[in-house]
Amino acid sequence: MEELKKLEAEIKLRGFSRKTLDAYMHHNEKFLAFVKKQPSEVTEDDVKLFLGHLMSDRGQRPASVNLTLSSLKFFYAEVLKKDIFTGIKPPKSEKKLPTVLNKDEIKAMLDAAKNPKHRLLIEFLYASGLRVSECVSIKMVDLDLTQGLGTVRLGKGKKDRQFILSSTLAEHIKQYLQDKPPVEYLFGNNGKAISVRQAQKIVKKAASIAGLNKRVFCHALRSSFATHLLESGTDIRMIQELLGHSSLTTTQRYTKVSTEQLKKIKSPLDSLGA
Repeated sequence: MEELKKLEAEIKLRGFSRKTLDAYMHHNEKFLAFVKKQPSEVTEDDVKLFLGHLMSDRGQRPASVNLTLSSLKFFYAEVLKKDIFTGIKPPKSEKKLPTVLNKDEIKAMLDAAKNPKHRLLIEFLYASGLRVSECVSIKMVDLDLTQGLGTVRLGKGKKDRQFILSSTLAEHIKQYLQDKPPVEYLFGNNGKAISVRQAQKIVKKAASIAGLNKRVFCHALRSSFATHLLESGTDIRMIQELLGHSSLTTTQRYTKVSTEQLKKIKSPLDSLGA
């Protein structure tokens, strides 16, 4: 379809990631198959009907439906210049607190990971607070083990940023690479970076072996990094910088899951002396 080719060309021209390209193409193709119309014939009611179908009939969560809506908006409003979204409000996002592990749970996961590469991956995610996609893409040239710093190249928002390397992690990286031939990617396999899916499996397996009664994914280690820094008194704006958040509001989510901060609050009942 000629219009979808225009969509693909516009996404590539703007330098969007392959993941975004695949998602936008997928959601627009699904929508057109549902409404059985040409893009030029699509109306606001068609969009509402499809989004309602995703939420009510398919049981999709607001975040997934919002991604579909963003995909459709980009195609029809940005590419085809069709203003059919003025009456469409995105579904309200769920306000879920991020999963945070305590330090004993982190230690249990590390003990459960017997494979040296797997253990190092878990350590790296927790010690740096990187997104899993950023972590698996780290190259050795991005790490300064002496200075204890690393650089994320073209992270979210196409921005470079620095992150911290703990002295413990730096030492463990040196030990891991000892007697190994030079590698391009720290977490590589046959000269290529491991996939995000592989990293998620590694983390999930370690959490399962450790017996953690939580749904643990790579992002839980990032959340734990941020929360533990907050609990140790690190300035929240510095944490924002390390996490690569464009908005402080995103970082402030971790103030709501800090158990150490909550423990410092005294209930008014305790002041009654009863």
